[in-house]
Amino acid sequence: MFDPAIFPVLFADGLQSGAVYALLSLALVLVFAVTRVIFVPQGEFVMFGTLTLASLQLGHVPGTLTLVLALLALATLMNVVEALRRGDGRAAGANVLGAVGLGTALWFLTTSLAAAKAPLAVQVLLTLLLVVPLGPLLYRVVYRPLRGASVLVLLIASVALHLALTGLGLVFFGAEGSRTPAFAEGTVKLGQVALSYQSLLVILVSAGLMLGLYAFFDRTLTGKALRATAVNRLGARLVGIRPEGAGALAFTVAALIGTLSGLLIGPSIAVSYDTGFLIGLKGFVGAIIGGLVSYPLAALGAVLVGLIESYASFSLSQWKEVIVFTLILPVLLWRSLQAHHDDEEDE
Repeated sequence: MFDPAIFPVLFADGLQSGAVYALLSLALVLVFAVTRVIFVPQGEFVMFGTLTLASLQLGHVPGTLTLVLALLALATLMNVVEALRRGDGRAAGANVLGAVGLGTALWFLTTSLAAAKAPLAVQVLLTLLLVVPLGPLLYRVVYRPLRGASVLVLLIASVALHLALTGLGLVFFGAEGSRTPAFAEGTVKLGQVALSYQSLLVILVSAGLMLGLYAFFDRTLTGKALRATAVNRLGARLVGIRPEGAGALAFTVAALIGTLSGLLIGPSIAVSYDTGFLIGLKGFVGAIIGGLVSYPLAALGAVLVGLIESYASFSLSQWKEVIVFTLILPVLLWRSLQAHHDDEEDE
């Protein structure tokens, strides 16, 4: 028998989940619009964000450091080879010196702060320093060499990268799930709903990030350059906007959003090495509702996913994932009927 009093509670819970899914859907739309990459591993940033902070809480040096240093070395090698082919030895030397300095600083900070069991705020900042660089580094190592490839090839590369990152997550953090400490304790009463401060923080921070992204794209020159690249890559290139720089920035923003999402949900659910994919997939449902082009529709679609998931978990818990992912089918059918099936977009 249904109790009407439970519906506001489910709404609040769904709104919390939907806020996180909305952030991920915005990141997916951004990356696809700028680079044509359907970024399947977006959820892995969530996983690495939560588990890196959990490792620091235990006083361990997270395996994320090893991954960042390895990707930094590989990206530097690629940059050096590219510079030498242009005959620019000075740029090659600057790349090597910069990478050595950055890697040394990151290694020293991580090992020192992990052993000292720094305060939570410092550990959060260190987590961001470790996980966010994965975005531009992965773009440089994996996607930039494929910038002229078709969307299908880029999708295959994304699936392969997702599998690799999931496997590395298992190696670095083990199979057990982990939680992180709540950033705020206590509850607040909103009408008949008792909402924890942590849940309220998730909703407020997510809303703040969305407003920040809107201001970034609408008010800053860099944001406008990203929008221009998303609308017309060739036109953006003709006016001096480098597609490689826009792609690296898009992946950086996506990594930042994913990491912050992981930090926000870490106190609420136990995150394991394979949790990120399911969370990212729900963000992808929202992005699909937005057609991978509309930020407001993607955000609203992701919030809808969170609400449907919450209400379905109450009455049809064994079917909630099926219900959520079935949302894709009518949206894809409708968009397929509306779309003009043109040839592959020219670069």
